[in-house]
Amino acid sequence: MHPLNERNFTQKVKWDGVPTLKRALEMLTEQAARTPEGQWVKVTGAWSPYQFKEHREPTIEELNKAVPNKPLWIQYAYNRLWLNKPAMKFFGIGTPKFKVEAGTILHKDNKGNYTGVIDANTFVFVALDAMLPTATPEEEVSSMEYLIRDLNRFGLTTVIENSSVIPYPQGHAPIETLIKENRMNIRFPFVDLGFTYDPNKSWVDTEIERVTKISPISPGQNLNPNMEHGHEYEGTGEVLSPEVHDHENFDKPAIIIPKEKMYKYAEEYTRKLIQKRIPFRVHMTYNENLTPFLDAFEEVVKTTPLDGMRWAVEHAETISDENIARIKKLGGGIALDNKMALHGEGFAKTYGLEKALYTPRFRALMNSDIPLSLTTDAFRVSPANPWTGISWAVTGKAVSGNVILAEDNRLTREEALRLYTIGAAWFENQENDKGRIA
Repeated sequence: MHPLNERNFTQKVKWDGVPTLKRALEMLTEQAARTPEGQWVKVTGAWSPYQFKEHREPTIEELNKAVPNKPLWIQYAYNRLWLNKPAMKFFGIGTPKFKVEAGTILHKDNKGNYTGVIDANTFVFVALDAMLPTATPEEEVSSMEYLIRDLNRFGLTTVIENSSVIPYPQGHAPIETLIKENRMNIRFPFVDLGFTYDPNKSWVDTEIERVTKISPISPGQNLNPNMEHGHEYEGTGEVLSPEVHDHENFDKPAIIIPKEKMYKYAEEYTRKLIQKRIPFRVHMTYNENLTPFLDAFEEVVKTTPLDGMRWAVEHAETISDENIARIKKLGGGIALDNKMALHGEGFAKTYGLEKALYTPRFRALMNSDIPLSLTTDAFRVSPANPWTGISWAVTGKAVSGNVILAEDNRLTREEALRLYTIGAAWFENQENDKGRIA
C-alpha cells in the first residue's frame, strides 16, 4: 500500500464501505460545511461505483449540487476525476492554462461545454493533485497517526510502504517524528520510488544516488530503534521508469507499451539495480507488458546474476502460464492485490466475464509455488481493509455482491490469510520471523 501519500488523511472524505451513493453525496455536503476557505473537499479513491446500492457513479450535476461553493475533487482509482465548478476554475479547465496531456479526455455536455469530468492516467492525477493545498508538517504527523490507527483496527501490525510520490528521506519526515516520539505502533518497512521532476535524470539513477550518496541506506537497514524490523528499507519500485509504466484502468482496453521500448528500459535499469544490489519491484498488470520485460530481464541475469537478490512483480492480473514459469525460474515473487474486488465488473465489461472469472489466476499461481502475497494497494485503487480482499478471494464475490471469481479459482480461508501474512513477509525477507503467531 501507499500510506505516505496520505499525508492529508484527516482532511479527506472516505467513501470506502459506504453502501449508497445517496449517503456518499450527503457526506460531501457535511464535509463542505466544515472545510475552511482555501481548502478542498476531497475523495481520493478507495471506492467503487459497484459498491453503491444505485450501482453507478455520481453525476457531475449531483456533485455540483452537493458542494456548490468549495472546490471538490472526486477520484475513482486512476480512471476518472470529477471537478465541480470552483475546482474547474482553479485549474482553468477549457482555457490555455490547462494543458491536456496525450490520452486525457475532457468530457463535454451536449452544448459543447466542459463538464469537469476527466479521464486520465496515473501521472495526470499525480500532477494535478500536486497543485492543491498541502498539509502542514503538524497536519502530516497527525494524518499519519490517525491513518495508522485506522490500519490497527483491521488487525494490521505491519504495512509495506510501496513507494510514495515524495520519496525518502524527505517524504518520511512524519514517520520519523512518530518514531522519535515513540508513537509509532506499526512496523513500516518501505520501498522507495526514485521519483524526480528532473527530465535529465532517470528514476533509477536518482534512487541509486539517493540511497548510496545523499542519504545512504542499505536494504534491510532499520531506521526505528524502538521496534525490531520497524522501518526498514526494502529496495526500489514499483515504477522503474515513467516511460514504461504499466497504467491499469479496467474500464478501458490495456495500454500496451511497445516491446522494443519496454525491453530497452528494462535491460538498462534492472542491470543497474542488480549491480548496486538494490532489490526492486515492478508494476505489471498486463501480460502483454510483462513479456518483453521478462525477455530483457532473462538476458540481463545471464551476465549480471541475481545471486539471491529478491525482486518481484506487482499485480500480474492477466499473467500467462508461460510467464508464471519464467518468474519462478528467475526466483521472483508476485504481489497480487484485491483490485478485482472493487473493479472486477468494469474488467468484465471490457474483457468479458469469462476472463474476469480467472483474473487473477489464483489457482495456477498457488500451484506454481512462486512466493505470493495479497495486498490492498491502498489508498487510491482500493481501501486498506484486507478483509475486503479475503472475502472476495474466498467467496468469489465483489463488493457489489456479484460473483466475479470462478469457483475453481478461489482460495480457502487459510490460503487467503497466509497470502496477507506469511506470504507478504517474503517480500521483506522476513518470512521466517513475521506473518505468524508462534
